[in-house]
Amino acid sequence: MIPFARDIRTDSIARIGTQPIALAAATLLVILAGVAGITLWRTYSGTAQEPERAVVARQLQARTAQASEQLVEKTKGLEATQQESIDQLQMVQDQLQTVRRLLAAQQADTRRLSERVSALTDAIDGLRQSYASSQASEPSSPPAARNRSVQTGAHAFRTTHRRPGKSRS
Repeated sequence: MIPFARDIRTDSIARIGTQPIALAAATLLVILAGVAGITLWRTYSGTAQEPERAVVARQLQARTAQASEQLVEKTKGLEATQQESIDQLQMVQDQLQTVRRLLAAQQADTRRLSERVSALTDAIDGLRQSYASSQASEPSSPPAARNRSVQTGAHAFRTTHRRPGKSRS
């Protein structure tokens, strides 16, 4: 039985050894036929795809470079516009601060003048009351004397506040 096993091994190795060579040869023939077919197709179709791809790649690179240059120019334009806007905003802020200061000063002046007006109003009211009380305490004084003193005061006021260049005749 042992010699029989040796014969089986030898026969199977011989069979396997011849089949891979035939399989490899057939595969090589198919690959060569494919390459020859592709070469013939490219030759007779008249278009070489490799040079076209290179031209297309160069065109894409040129377009990309042009687009990036345009983006850089637009970015610089936007930066300049943004800087101008910032400068204008700063000017407006400075003007706003100036207006606020002027408004605060004007409000302070208005308050001060309002206080003066109320003080003058109080003083006038006090004078009226004192004048009314003096009138009530002196009923025997003649009205002509009072009118004469008022007329004299009005005349003095007119002469001191006369406009220059006009003469009274």
